[in-house]
Amino acid sequence: MPSRPTSLDRSLRLALPATSANLGPAFDAAALALDFHLRLRAERAPDFFVTAEGRDAQVCARMENHLIVTTYCEVLESENRKIAPLRIHIENEIPIGRGCGSSAAARLAGIALAVHFGHLRWKNDRIVGEASMREHHPDNASACWMGALTVARMANQVQAQVVEVKPKGKWPLLLVVPDVLLSTEQARRVLPLQYSRADAVTNIQNSMLLLAAFTQDRPDLLSSALEDRIHQPYRAPLCPLLPALKELTGDSGILGAALSGAGPSVLVFLDAKVPSKKAKQRVAAHLTKRRLTAELILTEIALHGGRDGADWKKHHPPPATR
Repeated sequence: MPSRPTSLDRSLRLALPATSANLGPAFDAAALALDFHLRLRAERAPDFFVTAEGRDAQVCARMENHLIVTTYCEVLESENRKIAPLRIHIENEIPIGRGCGSSAAARLAGIALAVHFGHLRWKNDRIVGEASMREHHPDNASACWMGALTVARMANQVQAQVVEVKPKGKWPLLLVVPDVLLSTEQARRVLPLQYSRADAVTNIQNSMLLLAAFTQDRPDLLSSALEDRIHQPYRAPLCPLLPALKELTGDSGILGAALSGAGPSVLVFLDAKVPSKKAKQRVAAHLTKRRLTAELILTEIALHGGRDGADWKKHHPPPATR
């Protein structure tokens, strides 16, 4: 059993980035961390209490079935550790239910709290594996925890194999977020049970090309590398922003577009040689012409993930080499 708590484990601060998974052809295999976050501060308390500010603050503060608190308690119970009540304050920037990795960030927050306050000696692969098991795929979880670009698969039921990639060059991004919600379950239901060999091969080829684009600073490859035959053609009717924004591929300042996760948001890759604000204006004008409305968020790849939080890094440093 762990010893009595010391001043080192009475509080924890975390910053977990939003994520965009699938990236066109890399279905359930790759994701990018985006530079806006779920931030939280937690400390031991007589009882559970959650406050929130920022985007969707009412949802973040609602105690019933709270994803962070529930995950925290479930992990401690599974490890036979005492559940210490926490006071949690959340500052949220991640759109909820719109394909930006909000649930992965919440689950990882709960797991990180359990590891910290439960004195669990879990390494990165175990933390990502636990979140992946609960998310049912490792892409968002790995990018959220590790940062940058990650390629991931489940090694077994509780551990994930993750490769972290630091993209070369500059990759300005525009996240296009509609007003409507779309659950991952609903987006999964429209996918076929089988695919042709031609579709599978094309996606493998495009995934390899996409990875090369990031590692070799080849944005010129994106227009073809983002093409997908596995999920986007079937989800497009649920996500009308996607076909509209794909029309802009090759236009001034716009390299390509892909569904963010299961949608309905769309991640637009911008040309670093063109001012991002100008490209954003072009997208806004096109959506107005198509009578579509959405929030436009300029962002970039976040090179740091949840593991790099100040308190976490101090008390649970990542391995020196990978």
